[in-house]
Amino acid sequence: MVESWVGSMSRLLPRAVREAGHEFTFLTRDLHHYLRSAPEGTAHPLLAARHVLTTETNGTDALLSFVEQAHAALRFDGVITSCDYYLPTAARIAGLLGLPGPTPEAVGNACRKDATRRILAGAGVPGPRFAVCAEWAEVAAEARDIGYPLVLKPVDLCAGMFVRRVDDEAALAHAYRALAAFPVNARGQRRAPVVLIEELLDGPEVSVETVSSGGSVHIIGATDKSVGGAPAFIETGHMFPATLDAADTAAAEETARQALGALGLDEVVAHTEIKLTAAGPRLVEVNPRPAGNRITELVRHVTGIDLAAACVDVALGREPDLRRRATGLTSAAIGFLVPDQDGVLETVDGADVVRAAEGLLELQLADPGKAVRAAGSNNEYLGHVMAGDARGPGARASVEALLTQLRPRVVTR
Repeated sequence: MVESWVGSMSRLLPRAVREAGHEFTFLTRDLHHYLRSAPEGTAHPLLAARHVLTTETNGTDALLSFVEQAHAALRFDGVITSCDYYLPTAARIAGLLGLPGPTPEAVGNACRKDATRRILAGAGVPGPRFAVCAEWAEVAAEARDIGYPLVLKPVDLCAGMFVRRVDDEAALAHAYRALAAFPVNARGQRRAPVVLIEELLDGPEVSVETVSSGGSVHIIGATDKSVGGAPAFIETGHMFPATLDAADTAAAEETARQALGALGLDEVVAHTEIKLTAAGPRLVEVNPRPAGNRITELVRHVTGIDLAAACVDVALGREPDLRRRATGLTSAAIGFLVPDQDGVLETVDGADVVRAAEGLLELQLADPGKAVRAAGSNNEYLGHVMAGDARGPGARASVEALLTQLRPRVVTR
């Protein structure tokens, strides 16, 4: 396992490895990054690794040499990561060692939003009008050509960081300058000095969860998404399965298939985001890894399919178990507690009421004393509520009702 996110997937992947009867080596440049994220008095699940190796994971050539030497001693069977910033690295390692996995080229193109746009446009996969720009003069000119409102995006960041709706040139300049002031990502990697500007797409957004193996794409289902925090695009909740009619479901699934095929992605669990516009589905992005924000758990609660386990299986070149099982639930949803002010979290009122609610699957809240920032991306949540419905698509309504019971008390500095 080459690095990891510190959120839920950093727990779900180690669990999936262990439950399948395997062991893993954890490779990282900064073990303290993970130790700091563990709740006080507990060991981080990543420390369940049989071996923890520390080396510079951002320098790919030296890293490949290090991994070759480690492989000679430890004999790895597969390579995984949950962190987007290391997906291309994991693919390169797997290719070097002759292990299963998607091709490095396919993963690299999926992880670069500008490359994805160019490849999918060339393959005829529907998406927004777009331009890739470096200098401000070019950005402003292309924006006038595409027309406002539009979206400015970094090409190589995650979790909605610095993705902004812009309605005029002044807002565009502000978003451009804010992104330019963030030249290095959270893992110490220098960003590409270009931006992506796109036509703003109207309509509901869904993601299609898939597992590709042996040249076949297995559709697990579609998840809906609610977004807030304008002009940012902050994911405020999800429900699986999405409440779509048959035509929209088929269109979204076909768009995901086309995108995966155009990128050449195989032997991968993927999370493909799509806007259902009045003109038809439009591709937002392709993520060559399991969905975040605990969408994988929504899927598991409804279908019995464990996408974290599928990720481990495809990394080992094994056929994943994608059989659906009766779980007693027909829908599951999650909603996030999104802060709207800076300060320090004192407590979250209403938690006892929510814990006692019928249909509750999970309640996770930040600890008192947490430093709080008004959300500008998906990285600032104060917790989440997850609930299920055994009778129909009512899980989202249940979650939204439970969220109203939670009242964070934030003390301003």
